[in-house]
Amino acid sequence: MDRASRVKGAVLGHAVGDALGVPVEGLSRDRLRQDPVRDMRGGGSHGLPPGFWSDDTTLMLALLDTMTPEPDLDQTARHFIAWLEEGRFTPGGFAFGIGRTTYQATLRLAAGVEPTRAGGRGEWSNGNGSLMRILPMSLLGRLDEPALLAMTHRASRLTHAHPRSQMACGLFVLLARRILDGVEPVRAYQEAARAGQRHYDAPPFRDELAHHARFLSGELPGLAESEIASGVYVVETLEAAVWCLLNSGSFEEAVLRAVNLGGDTDTTGAVTGGLAGACFGFSAIPDQWLRVLAKADR
Repeated sequence: MDRASRVKGAVLGHAVGDALGVPVEGLSRDRLRQDPVRDMRGGGSHGLPPGFWSDDTTLMLALLDTMTPEPDLDQTARHFIAWLEEGRFTPGGFAFGIGRTTYQATLRLAAGVEPTRAGGRGEWSNGNGSLMRILPMSLLGRLDEPALLAMTHRASRLTHAHPRSQMACGLFVLLARRILDGVEPVRAYQEAARAGQRHYDAPPFRDELAHHARFLSGELPGLAESEIASGVYVVETLEAAVWCLLNSGSFEEAVLRAVNLGGDTDTTGAVTGGLAGACFGFSAIPDQWLRVLAKADR
């Protein structure tokens, strides 16, 4: 599989996973066991047509649009403001389902706060709002890992500046970059875990190692589903996405497994879809989902 197929799969896979999760956002795992997601559906939590994706994909596209070839975070900030005020980069011309930390940070951006100083820094600012959009950073294959991580952390800080969130984004990018390079998923995960142990054993991240211990241990894929949470907490989303990928044999299986975990289904679906699309490639995404996906040609 060539890199172009992996990149196209990652970007569209992210959007597809997001759209599969939007209608069931907030539903419990038990509820979804009774009525699991198997295909694109509409209505549900937000009353939207099938194939609509959320702010997860909107803000990912906003970041992707500013990779020239490195991200212009001032332009990214302007895109975020236009998203909130005008509905730019959305499938329907309006924003919905906005997380509190992202909303507050975007208001600070609109007030003129420098992008890398806008994000929430408190313990309670560790939702998954920067992880959900960080995929484009994994495309910067020419940078060495320290430079890549530094740039990823800066991109996270637009909305989520706590070291735990920055670290979650960094671990995701370490993994996604290897998968885009064609490394087999389990090996890519093991390499990313070892790389994370090396890069983050220093302030301000050393104190966060315990919070990411399950990822860094290399033992995450062997956990039972009952041990995998799927709420809005950034650590949960990272773990759930990696667990779904490493316990699936296809793109379809991975994203449906992610969405049917319940909880923050659109974000778990989006983050998993980005990884699975990079792993299995564009051709592995079911045509019937792409036909329904809003603005798929974009």
